Amino acid sequence: MAEDINAPSPPVPRKRRPRYAGKNPRHFNEKYKEHNPERYAETVAKVLSSGKTPAGSHRSIMVAEVLDVLAPRPGEIAVDCTLGFGGHAQALLERIQPGGRLLGLDVDPVELPRAEARLRALGFGADVFTAVRSNFAGLAQVLAKAGLAGADVILADLGVSSMQLDDPARGFSIKHPGPLDMRMNPHRGQPAAAWLQRVGAGDLEMLLRDNADEPHAAILARALAGKSFQTTRALADAIRSAHPNLSHDARELSIRRVFQALRIAVNDEFSALENFLRYLPLCLNPGGRVAILSFHSGEDRRVKKAFEAGLHGGLYAGISPEVIRPSLEERHANPRSTPAKLRWAHRGNAQPR
Repeated sequence: MAEDINAPSPPVPRKRRPRYAGKNPRHFNEKYKEHNPERYAETVAKVLSSGKTPAGSHRSIMVAEVLDVLAPRPGEIAVDCTLGFGGHAQALLERIQPGGRLLGLDVDPVELPRAEARLRALGFGADVFTAVRSNFAGLAQVLAKAGLAGADVILADLGVSSMQLDDPARGFSIKHPGPLDMRMNPHRGQPAAAWLQRVGAGDLEMLLRDNADEPHAAILARALAGKSFQTTRALADAIRSAHPNLSHDARELSIRRVFQALRIAVNDEFSALENFLRYLPLCLNPGGRVAILSFHSGEDRRVKKAFEAGLHGGLYAGISPEVIRPSLEERHANPRSTPAKLRWAHRGNAQPR
């Protein structure tokens, strides 16, 4: 019997989204509504109103304060040295138009194209915005390659973005279990697990003191150095075991400090910051302004000293007399802003000698 070519095709079974246990999604990938703000705006609004950051996104910190100290103007050249989600870059782009141009740098090959796509969707074309995959330590080379002698406005937000912290696959946080990685660029260098397995106890103790002001650095160094921890949870459990007599809150704070210290070491963050600060004055046009957001004492200390040295050496005409902190309202609405510290510096109108 001949096949009836006009017979209707059998229906394709609809693939259901995996269900999650409980009333609300707990894991990063289950929060599909938060990952799709255009379709689920009401859900995203509820998350924001509760003082949390929607999964897969980032809430830019101290935007008003950054704009106030940088004072971007139409026609200026701006650089966002840590593009992240693109929130600060969007605010800068809106103020340097018409005629302005912004370079957005980021070392993260996962998040950079996403941020570029978001800004393109907002109408910022290639004539006004250029995304560059680069560490900010290479700012001078990036400007030279773009044919620019310098920038009028430079911003560096040294914090880790929420997209990186919340995604368990990146291994930055104990919020959800994941591989112990912590690399900003997951295609380069060694993950935190390999780094920790090779480090000696003495070096780790010094790193925990310098990078995180950890008061129990000696105890933790003996417990962790040279050991194999493949997941964030395994490392966190080992830190808790090393502190049997501490309170729960004290142990959890120690975990956060150890994770911070490892992230800084794995990504060589202090070396990158010191190189950036060394060449920063020469990357500013006469009259140019720079603002830096830091999130722990090691970063802020380096920024403060570099700005003071630049002022005394005549490279800067003015620097922030004191650190600027987030408002009470912002800290309440976005708890991740709490440790932020903002400092600024201004170039004079003459070229540095």
